[in-house]
Amino acid sequence: MRTRTGPVIGLLHPGEMGSAVGRCLAASGRTVLWASQGRGPRTAERARSCGLHDVGTAAAMAGQADVIFSVCPPHAALDVAGSVRGFRGTYVDANAISPQTARDVAAIVAGGGASYADGGIVGPPPATAGSTRLYLSGPAAASVLSLFDGSLLDARLVQGDIGSASAVKMAYAAWTKGSAALLLAVRALAEAEGVSDVLLAEWELSQPGLLGRVRGAAESAAAKGWRWTGEMAEIAATMGAAGLPPGFHLAAAEIFRQYERTPPAGTD
Repeated sequence: MRTRTGPVIGLLHPGEMGSAVGRCLAASGRTVLWASQGRGPRTAERARSCGLHDVGTAAAMAGQADVIFSVCPPHAALDVAGSVRGFRGTYVDANAISPQTARDVAAIVAGGGASYADGGIVGPPPATAGSTRLYLSGPAAASVLSLFDGSLLDARLVQGDIGSASAVKMAYAAWTKGSAALLLAVRALAEAEGVSDVLLAEWELSQPGLLGRVRGAAESAAAKGWRWTGEMAEIAATMGAAGLPPGFHLAAAEIFRQYERTPPAGTD
């Protein structure tokens, strides 16, 4: 059995992405905690399979961990930060949130005595080396980098203050998920006008691979639209704060809302 060394890590909460991040940390010999209160059996099974240790509640985690990672749906980021109010270690917010929301989270945790690292994850849940990056910024970012030395998750420092890493995530997802929403809207328009077959045939002729992408976009939206609606709203807020039109991504949020479903209990 690997000897557990270094700081104790807390993880809120082990959904698909969070559990993969937890697995990376546990595989490096870290003790990784999670809190089962309010979570379902699927989450518990993921946590067990990734080598995470259940401490019951977020408050208990705050009392035992040196570093806490938040990996949750964007709309929950502020509430999750509030659940460990009084934590005095390093709080890493790795959610798809706007720079302003990141600063709001930082204010919550700093009010309780914690230091803060702003994070943004680009790529799928890390399963192979080189697939996924964790961008980090803010005063505590440098101290978080070494936690992932030798792991499957590539942690990288972004020059700038709190909000810079979140800005990277927002800009990246503005294209990847925003363009997926546009494809879904275009396909819906063609269906509404009764020319879907003609459009798909034209795509096959002039836009090779696009049909496969729109199918993939529909499948991903059906599975994750409940998360992406909030992410598009955060991107829209980021655009507006930069003096850019937010309407692109407000519309994308509406597209994903059509695919939105209530996630199974305890899946995040």
